[in-house]
Amino acid sequence: MRRVVVTGMGALTPIGNNLEAYNQGLQNGVSGAGPITRFDPTLFKTRFACELKNFNVEEHLDRKEGRKLDPFSQYALVVAEECVKDSGLDLDRVDKSRVGVIWGSGIGGFYTLETDISEAALNSGPPRYSPFLIPKLISDIAPGHISIKYGFMGINYGTVSACASSSHAISNAFDFIRHGKAKVILCGGSEAAVTKAGIGGFSSMKALSERNDDFHTASRPYDKDRDGFVLGEGAGALMLEEYEHAKARGARIYAEICGTGLTADAYHITAPHPDGLGAKAAMELALEEAGMNPEDIDYINTHGTSTPLGDIAEVKAILQVFEDHAFNINISSTKSMTGHLLGAAGAIECIAGILAMNYQFIPPTINHFTDDPELDPRLNFTFNQAQSKEIKSFLSNTFGFGGHNSSLIFRKW
Repeated sequence: MRRVVVTGMGALTPIGNNLEAYNQGLQNGVSGAGPITRFDPTLFKTRFACELKNFNVEEHLDRKEGRKLDPFSQYALVVAEECVKDSGLDLDRVDKSRVGVIWGSGIGGFYTLETDISEAALNSGPPRYSPFLIPKLISDIAPGHISIKYGFMGINYGTVSACASSSHAISNAFDFIRHGKAKVILCGGSEAAVTKAGIGGFSSMKALSERNDDFHTASRPYDKDRDGFVLGEGAGALMLEEYEHAKARGARIYAEICGTGLTADAYHITAPHPDGLGAKAAMELALEEAGMNPEDIDYINTHGTSTPLGDIAEVKAILQVFEDHAFNINISSTKSMTGHLLGAAGAIECIAGILAMNYQFIPPTINHFTDDPELDPRLNFTFNQAQSKEIKSFLSNTFGFGGHNSSLIFRKW
């Protein structure tokens, strides 16, 4: 099997519009939550979200071309550009037939679905649909746009597994490269679900926090008074590369990806298995594939959405896999800062772990006020402030509606 390394990254998040700003936001424990500006949320039970801040797509894309894209594709192109530049990949010399794009989005063109289709349906005359409707809507269009922009002619498709979508994209890219079916794959995910339907739909499921009077601290993973997740938006991209290829071109290497575990709960469409059995199996498979023992893991970036059931189930799984070593590991949920980016969550959280490993810090779980008696007090959730620590390897968990589980392991290069 070939070794696979990370040679570039790009981030567009509610706490930073590029990689450097995201890194600073993680280290400083910044909350990305704020009142919704995308639409008037007055009549909604939840009136806040983790939106992007001071983001102008016209600074990155031509206005005419940008209008042909749903925001989730706009976000994908923005982080892809940062990732390609960060990787130092020479587009004039690389064999583009061996460069692929695998991209995840849990929903795809949600904004287009809500606006373009509803407007056409409400039209009293003949229905008028934009010729760009379908290309804006479908979730696999983002990797298509990226490949067209850079001429990448290798493996190209989209992954859809709810909140695990971009983690599956990264896992798939890892497998293709180590099996020799590609030299380089740009992978990650994007989501733009802060819409009326997004807020309304998740709210009706009782999945969202309703802490409207204290939105900055609403995302409270592992806190006794957590009441749901905070919806976020944005994108993350990683350049995965076969090690010998990266070495030959003198690439900077951020980390090595060395193990993945993909499972299903086979239990419920939205609720996790109460004992975390699917999550447990995913972590065990990732450790097995990496050839690592539980004691080799220094940090776990958890799924940690701030929901009553989900947080408990994941911690149960961690304790089953890591046993006593769990008390030596730093655990944190960066969703406490970014909110939940759904299909893009796995990508930005893997990036968070890689940044932490390179800059020797543990991103905090902010907004902790009250200990949950159901959680073992010996566990270190890195509450409220970042901690300095050397990380040699870390594990990132993402779980999606439908019972999709993904665990990814990266080690220091």
